[in-house]
Amino acid sequence: MSTPAVLPSSVLSASAAAQLAADHAASVRERTAAHLDRRARGEKHPVEDFLHTYYPFTPGQLSTWHPGAGVTVQPDGSGSAFLTELSGRKWYRTVDPGPASDAGSTSPAGPASASAVAVDLERWRAARGDGAQFIRDLLARTLEREGTFGCFGLHEWAMVYQQSPEELRHDRVPLRLTHTQTDAVVESHRVRCSHFDAFRFFTPEARPLNELSPTRGTMREMEQPGCLHGGMDLYKWAMKLGPIVPSDVTLTAFDLARDIRTLDMEASPYDVRDWGYGVVAIETPEGKAEYVRRQRAFADRGNNVRRRLITSIDRALADDVAVADPGR
Repeated sequence: MSTPAVLPSSVLSASAAAQLAADHAASVRERTAAHLDRRARGEKHPVEDFLHTYYPFTPGQLSTWHPGAGVTVQPDGSGSAFLTELSGRKWYRTVDPGPASDAGSTSPAGPASASAVAVDLERWRAARGDGAQFIRDLLARTLEREGTFGCFGLHEWAMVYQQSPEELRHDRVPLRLTHTQTDAVVESHRVRCSHFDAFRFFTPEARPLNELSPTRGTMREMEQPGCLHGGMDLYKWAMKLGPIVPSDVTLTAFDLARDIRTLDMEASPYDVRDWGYGVVAIETPEGKAEYVRRQRAFADRGNNVRRRLITSIDRALADDVAVADPGR
């Protein structure tokens, strides 16, 4: 089943948009306040800091609310201050007030309390369209594949394989096993990491042990829904797509990435119990079962986010590409 090449727009009042923006900013503050407090004190956290250090997005960027592609924010007698602020942002434009489907007249973005505001899709496509097509293709191909659920998070173990204590990435976090035992876990398991951005951090001694050879260029051929790093990267793609993705989708991707990071470290060779986390001992049958159970749940959540991101991209590119149904 396919949808029309031009998708209908929707309308949101300025006052409703202002409330959604305030609620979104409050939700982001709730999720990031502890990180900002620690950063101000010069403290590090081995689990919660990851999304703010590995990915190049600040809490302030995450807290900026976007209605998404195809949504027109209309003046309604209140919320004018927010409408003025929205119209001055990059990638937005003012449009004539009235039904969104009829709002074809545009003017440069700027303070205009009598005008509605929407994402400037024509300008956004010209600057970001090629990148969006790449992301869409990656997401769609991933959706078509069956998840792989036998990696057991060994990428984190391969990152410390045959390393001395002073070489560890998390130098203030102890290993759960001895170095010899940690190396033995890697050597006694089948290592099949398909994600380049995990594989590139393998130690030189661990790289030959991986049965796969992922590269940046083979991402679209190798990404699969069971990969924890692929699931975390959905937050990256949502942020890179910027204003065309509704902020509730971006926040859903952030929450997924944060939950995945928790499993990533609980199943790692590091001992994060002093930070209030548990242990998923993947070197045991019970730990493997727990890992796969949570991994499958993350794959389902990740695929839901992938579908929503594809819908956002299709709305943004609707004038240029045929819109396929991502739920097929």
